[in-house]
Amino acid sequence: MSSPEDEALALAAVDALTGQLALAPKPGLPDPRDLGARATHRDHCSLRWSARALAPGFAAMAAAARRTGEPSAQLRAELGAIGRCTEHSVGLAGGGHRGALWTLGLLVAAAALDPAARSADVTTAAKRIAAHSDRRAPRRPSRGSSVSAKYGAAGARGEARAGFPHVRRALDALARSRRAGADESEARLDALLTVMSTLQDTELLYAAGPLGLRHVQAGARGVLEAGGTTTDAGREALLALDADLHARAWSPRGSAGLLAGALFVNALAVTAGPRTA
Repeated sequence: MSSPEDEALALAAVDALTGQLALAPKPGLPDPRDLGARATHRDHCSLRWSARALAPGFAAMAAAARRTGEPSAQLRAELGAIGRCTEHSVGLAGGGHRGALWTLGLLVAAAALDPAARSADVTTAAKRIAAHSDRRAPRRPSRGSSVSAKYGAAGARGEARAGFPHVRRALDALARSRRAGADESEARLDALLTVMSTLQDTELLYAAGPLGLRHVQAGARGVLEAGGTTTDAGREALLALDADLHARAWSPRGSAGLLAGALFVNALAVTAGPRTA
């Protein structure tokens, strides 16, 4: 049974995901501008609605971690079972968020293991959980795992087993942009572009192949090199990249899920109390 602390972690994870969804313009990704476009109105609304359907699953993952007390193979198996049930529930609510469910689920469980943990501790604990195999997972390979095998990309599993390096990169980008005077939306967009500039996104590899992936990475770097979203040149480059990716129907969904993970870990750093000796 979940505790108030588990529920609070679940709410923080959902808030991080809906916070990511609220950003605009996000290159090639759903954002609030879609609400004015009949073709994508239902898609963006369903993503916002189904994000809230993740909350019970996240709370159950936090409870499993608190009960288990260590990043063990048993915990990994429980998280996998909860994740599959949650994915089914989210599908009934409109679908989406598969990558974010994996990222946020591991980070929620890691945070539940140590309520006073800071960002490095949380990503390290998530790495230790992800190091275990889920023996109950379906044998059929997923699209992401197939693409990872074909192109040698780390994929979602590799990202987790490496301790979420792109979550840490996004956290660093958030801190830099805030120190430079960016508002919160600009800082979050800069963090998204930072992830996009280097992530081997299996969704993009599937849709566009290696050349398309490099095209997107170069476009994201171009925005950052132009000064990021706080400058006129950077904003112009961002809008051009967004129009380009929408025209090609290329969507860097992996980057969006990792940004949500960073926003969740960042919220922990803000709300956690002082560590005791």
